[in-house]
Amino acid sequence: MNVGVAYAKNATQVWMKIEVPDGATVGDVIEQSGLLEQFPEIDLEVNKVGIFGAVKKLHMKVQEGDRVEIYRPINPDAELLEKRKVT
Repeated sequence: MNVGVAYAKNATQVWMKIEVPDGATVGDVIEQSGLLEQFPEIDLEVNKVGIFGAVKKLHMKVQEGDRVEIYRPINPDAELLEKRKVT
């Protein structure tokens, strides 16, 4: 089955399609993608994951055409930092 996987950080965005067996999970897709080796800062105990913008658990099964996403932690002060830059 063909699925996508995506991860983005400040200066780098990665989106790829990979082939996984039927019954694969979100966690399987991430592991098979090689992103954990390419981006050692990804910690699946910390980073949330999802499919098409909806947060999912690692054990959730994927379907043909799904896009698995790895989300970066959000800095709770980001809005304050942005406001300081504007003023």
